[in-house]
Amino acid sequence: MKKTGIALLALALTVGAGCAAGGIAASHSAVEIVAEAANIVKGDTYDNIVKVQKRLKELGYYKIAVDGIWGPKTLAAVKAFQRDYGLTVDGIVGTWTERSLGISLSSSGGGYSSPDRELLARCVYAESRGEPYAGQVAVAAVVLNRVDSASFPNSISGVIYQPYAFTCVTDGQINYTPDSTAYSAADDALSGWDPTNGCLYYYNPATATSKWIWSLKVEITIGRHSFARG
Repeated sequence: MKKTGIALLALALTVGAGCAAGGIAASHSAVEIVAEAANIVKGDTYDNIVKVQKRLKELGYYKIAVDGIWGPKTLAAVKAFQRDYGLTVDGIVGTWTERSLGISLSSSGGGYSSPDRELLARCVYAESRGEPYAGQVAVAAVVLNRVDSASFPNSISGVIYQPYAFTCVTDGQINYTPDSTAYSAADDALSGWDPTNGCLYYYNPATATSKWIWSLKVEITIGRHSFARG
């Protein structure tokens, strides 16, 4: 097992223990915890972690040896940096944290990990199964557009699990097993296909009750969903 894999396992076990002790809300599923733990840094590679540690050390946030292992000291340093720079304090080195650090990290699979893909596919399946294929890709694209937006968390797990952001999280459907179409839609969105052309919101006019969502200008309608930039 590579060093980053060992670090991920240790982090997942640490988070799991915190959950049992009441350190994390009981509503967090085991899958969510692993997804959040795995999405530590864009690309999730030894070289990227070394680059993050070196930069944090230059800035005075990381005090120990640079070793390419994602441990609690690295996590704490990232969170401290994010807090000081007004970023989402999630300990994840996503697009905005990377830019603020002033470094360029290499991407693996478009910068997203296997747990990212799995979580995105689950969101697609829970939110849009039965919709036209382009509509399923569009739901995935909205998630990714939020990741890239400074107004939302900078990780797939952060966006999807943001409180009240997605109905499927509230009603538990996020834990359903995706079908092959949902995985394909997630892959197409991760590869850059965005049928919405940058939209950050979507809703079903037949079921939406929020007055605010109705105030948004609809840019495109695909299947039963209306998509808006906000």
